[in-house]
Amino acid sequence: MRLSTKGRYAVMAMADLARRESEAVRAVALADIAARQEISLSYLEQLFARLRRKGLVKSARGPGGGYRLAREASATSIAEIVHAVDEPLRATRCGAGKGCMVRGERCLTHDLWADLGDRIEDYLASVSLADVVGGRLRRDRQAAA
Repeated sequence: MRLSTKGRYAVMAMADLARRESEAVRAVALADIAARQEISLSYLEQLFARLRRKGLVKSARGPGGGYRLAREASATSIAEIVHAVDEPLRATRCGAGKGCMVRGERCLTHDLWADLGDRIEDYLASVSLADVVGGRLRRDRQAAA
């Protein structure tokens, strides 16, 4: 399973925003996120337009403008961020309603890859933006339990 730069960069930028928001009184400028995370500003603008349309961030215009989280970091899952930028979370090569093979049949390993995709989806849905920013990932949570 491969997560493209679209999904990875959206998560990186949202984590940066979440970290800065707790420190800042004003909105965070995309140019600042772009510089800190070494991501193209024009690419971030495209990603944040999608994140805003999905209700994950709010924008403020004018001096001191930028972006803020639309809700608490603890209430935003990584899966939501990835989905917001139209990144599919599946490990099979099947299209919508079609099988893996030329004739529309499923390949022998279809269920293996479908289960892997489900586990990835479940994991990313279980991790909040606050978990990432706070360094509390599932492995850490399991060790603490």
